[in-house]
Amino acid sequence: MPEFILVIAALCAGAFAACRLGKLTRAGAVAAGLTGIIVFFGSGYFGLAVLFAFFAMGVLATAHGKFRKAAHGGAQQRRNAGQVFANGGMAALISLLMTVGEGPVLPYPIMLAAALASASADTVSSELGTLYGRRFMNILTFRREANGLDGVVSFEGTLAGIAASAVIASIYFAFGGGGTGWLIITVAGTIGNLADSVLGATLERKGVIGNDAVNFMNTAIAALAAWGLWAAV
Repeated sequence: MPEFILVIAALCAGAFAACRLGKLTRAGAVAAGLTGIIVFFGSGYFGLAVLFAFFAMGVLATAHGKFRKAAHGGAQQRRNAGQVFANGGMAALISLLMTVGEGPVLPYPIMLAAALASASADTVSSELGTLYGRRFMNILTFRREANGLDGVVSFEGTLAGIAASAVIASIYFAFGGGGTGWLIITVAGTIGNLADSVLGATLERKGVIGNDAVNFMNTAIAALAAWGLWAAV
C-alpha cells in the first residue's frame, strides 16, 4: 500500500478520534483532516510533526485546569471548521506553495513553523495565563483589565506562549534546521502572538473582525515576520 494512503488514513482516524473525544465538531474534524493532508503533501513529515505538536499543546493546555476555567466561564468548547482553518489555514497555504515549487525562493519550512508557533503560543498563553496569571493588563495601555477580555495579557501567559513557540522551533531543529531558524521561529511566533492581542484590543473589540479572523491574521503575521527575519540575517 502506498505510503501516502497510510498517512491519509492515519490523519482521518486522528480527526475522527478528536471528534469522538469532544475536541472537534464533525465539520471541524473534516477541516482538520483536510488541513493535515494538505500539509503532508506540501511539507511531508516535518509539517505533520509541527501540526501534531500544535494540536497536542492546544489539547493539553485547554484540558489543564478545565474545572477552574469552567468556574470562571473560560472553558473552551469544541473547535469548529472555521476555528481549525483560522489556526491551520496559513500552514496549509504555505504547504500548497511548497507543492507548486515555483516563484521566489522563500524559507517555506521556517514560515510554516512560525505560523503554527504563533497559533500554539496564542492558545497556550490564553489557557495557561487564565490559570496562572497574576496581573492582567491591556496590551496597549498597560492598564489593569479583566482576564478574558480581547487584548488582555499577563506576564505568565506571555512566557508560556514563548515556550510554546520554542517547542515548535525545536521540531524544526530536530528535522535538521539550524539554530538561526530555531531563533527566527521562536521570535516570529511570539510576534504573531503579540499581534493577536493587539488586534484583539483594537479591531476585535470594536467588532470590525471576529476571533477567527484575528487567529488567521496572527499566523500570517508570524509567517511574514519569519520571512523578514530570514531575509535580514
